[in-house]
Amino acid sequence: QVQLVESGGGSVRPGGSLRLSCAASTYSDSKHYMAWFRQAPGKEREGVACIPTDGGSPFYADSVKGRFTISQDNAKNTLYLQMDSLKPEDTAMYYCAADPVVRSYGCRVLRTSRFYYWGQGTQVTVSS
Repeated sequence: QVQLVESGGGSVRPGGSLRLSCAASTYSDSKHYMAWFRQAPGKEREGVACIPTDGGSPFYADSVKGRFTISQDNAKNTLYLQMDSLKPEDTAMYYCAADPVVRSYGCRVLRTSRFYYWGQGTQVTVSS
C-alpha cells in the first residue's frame, strides 16, 4: 500500500506562485507514474500533470502548460508541482496520486481510474 501526503497549498494573488509537495511512503525507480489532479466545487476531478518515475516524458493539461512544472526526487520519495503565473481558475483542491501499473501509453492518457492511491488533498486559492 502507498501512502501519500500533500503540502504547500495556500492563498495567493493572481500572478503569484506556489510549490506543492507530495511525500510518498515508497517511490520506486521502476516503471510507474505519479500525478497531480485538482477538483473545484461543482466540477469533476481533472488531471493536471503526470510524470513517469523512470524519467519518461511528462504530461500537462492544456490549461497549465507553460505555467506549471511537475518534478520528482526519487531519493526523497517526493513529488513536486511548481505553479507559476497563477490564475483564479486554478483555485481547487489539489491531490497527489500514484499509478502502480506499467502502461503502454505512459502519461499520455490521464484519468482518475488508473490511479490506485490518493492523498488527502491540499487547498489552493487564487484571488485578489
